[in-house]
Amino acid sequence: MQILVSSGHRLLMAFLEWATALARVQKRLFVLVIDLALLVLSVWVAYSLRINDWILWDNAIRKFLIGAVLIMVPTFSMAGVYSVIFRYVGIGMMGTIIRAFIIYGTLTTTLYLLVGIREVPRTLGVLQPIIFFILIAGSRITIRSLLVDLLGRNRFTGNTRNVMIYGAGDQGQRLAASLRSEPQLRVVGYLDDDTRLAGQSLDGLRVYDSRTLKACVTRMHISDILLALPNINQKRRTEIIELFNGLKVSVKTLPPVVDIVGGQVSFSDVRPVDVVDLLGRDQVKPHELLLGRTIVGKNVLVTGAGGSIGMELCRQIVSIGARKLVLFDVSEYGLYAIEGELLSHIKAHGLTGAEIVPVLGTITDGEQISRVLHQHGIDTVYHAAAYKHVPLVEQNPLVAIRNNVIGTLSTIEMAYRQNVSDFILVSTDKAVRPTNVMGATKRAAEQILQAYSQRPGHGRYSMVRFGNVLGSSGSVVPLFQQQIENGGPVTLTNREVSRYFMTIPEAASLVIQAGGQAKGGEVFLLDMGKPIKIIDLARTMIGLSGLTVRDADNRDGDIEIEEVGLRPGEKIHEELLLGNNPQKTQHPRIQMAIEGFLPWPQLEPLLNRLESVRSVPDALALLQEVVPEFEHRRDELVGAPIAGQGKLG
Repeated sequence: MQILVSSGHRLLMAFLEWATALARVQKRLFVLVIDLALLVLSVWVAYSLRINDWILWDNAIRKFLIGAVLIMVPTFSMAGVYSVIFRYVGIGMMGTIIRAFIIYGTLTTTLYLLVGIREVPRTLGVLQPIIFFILIAGSRITIRSLLVDLLGRNRFTGNTRNVMIYGAGDQGQRLAASLRSEPQLRVVGYLDDDTRLAGQSLDGLRVYDSRTLKACVTRMHISDILLALPNINQKRRTEIIELFNGLKVSVKTLPPVVDIVGGQVSFSDVRPVDVVDLLGRDQVKPHELLLGRTIVGKNVLVTGAGGSIGMELCRQIVSIGARKLVLFDVSEYGLYAIEGELLSHIKAHGLTGAEIVPVLGTITDGEQISRVLHQHGIDTVYHAAAYKHVPLVEQNPLVAIRNNVIGTLSTIEMAYRQNVSDFILVSTDKAVRPTNVMGATKRAAEQILQAYSQRPGHGRYSMVRFGNVLGSSGSVVPLFQQQIENGGPVTLTNREVSRYFMTIPEAASLVIQAGGQAKGGEVFLLDMGKPIKIIDLARTMIGLSGLTVRDADNRDGDIEIEEVGLRPGEKIHEELLLGNNPQKTQHPRIQMAIEGFLPWPQLEPLLNRLESVRSVPDALALLQEVVPEFEHRRDELVGAPIAGQGKLG
């Protein structure tokens, strides 16, 4: 008996392999033949039930079959029944079959019940479609099970992981259907916050109360949790993610429904939970007038267009409706990447009127900046170009001063001469009471802008100050991700260090909206929310990777967190405001401050000296005159081998 079963299994596998190897047209013909056979079977069964006798063939069966075939073939073809891939049979395909049978059943009932055909029982027009539907639906489920559950899993030789889906709603059920075609994953059930669903079964999968999460993970050896909650708010998403702290499970999520291509959920849409999902905030609806004031129908220049913030500014500027966008950057690759992305975006979304102009150059070249502004008739400048990696800038102060201070001076000066209407400087929280060279150079850049805003002219000069953005080239997030992938340790400077965080898209949008409110000289501050302790961020990222922290309380953990000490010039906590008098603006997440600065007659000679300085100690001394609140231990750099000690100007 065992030999017969084994032989039958091999024959079935061979048949399935042959069937899956057929060309698409051959597969459709094969399925059509199966459906025709089921049609004959349904007619025979329906007729036999109607006359209460088993009749294989007579005139009534023949007449009914002719009409049924003539109705079924075109109806099923037009409804798309033969365009569906069997391994993805689910709610979508059943909907297609139901639509096809509504049409088929209506036509069959009309022909045989209402109109009537001689010798054919009228009730056959109702009974046969019902039986035919049961046979067709059953055949689809059976074939899918053979292809996925039997053939797919028979081919898979690796380890199968047990997964649970958090969210038993429509998206969760669609995801579960998609996962049946993934032999490496075995869905063991749903978790849901709705206690009324607990204990119920959806398509053979049990729903568990989300409060039993830890027990389910332990008892059923769950390795992955898939969040099928694409539309919950940020607060609830954070609460759910925090439930997995201490559990060795990998957490993945579906993106918002609007981001899912075609609206159909599949396993390919699932992505690892990013720290952005935890630290990001619910979006505030943008103020359309503020977004458009400095962009719509205008020629816009973005310096540092190849950087993290610059790239996102460019994306949003194109979408908002600029007439021309000039991309200015010293990085050839960065410029190439953002130009290609923007051109693809314009083509994909059918945007018109947005001319993209890439310009390779440096902001320290005032003559080039002047030519670009004049040649392209620039109305608005977003100045995002800067060296901002604190340790690198600390070891290369002369180059940083030339780029961040003198480069900003030349850019603002040329914009002033060309009567640019709006100039928006992208600044940083490290400019507030700076303790490092990077922060001091950015505060100096802020003062240049503030001084120019007081000079006679028609331009509006403003700046926007904010903290760290998630996922930028200098962010701690990608560093932690790499360290976790390498098995640790995760390194942080001090366990008490905290930072403000914001997503890049939110930051760029608020920068644009802040610039839209400018009248001249404003210091705009973005509401960064609450500061996040870096050690908490590290623990969260380790947990989201399905790993645990190794420490004194858990010596069997996976990843150790190592404290390496503060870097030169690094603060424990960052600030956004010099004073204590922030004012509200038209946007709830944008504040405004009035801050003191050196007037232009006093600032200009210092900048002239700074431009021609040759040594690091002299440069830092001058920088401290420009930024009196700059507190820096100059002995950390004096006498050390410093890169870029050439002349600044």
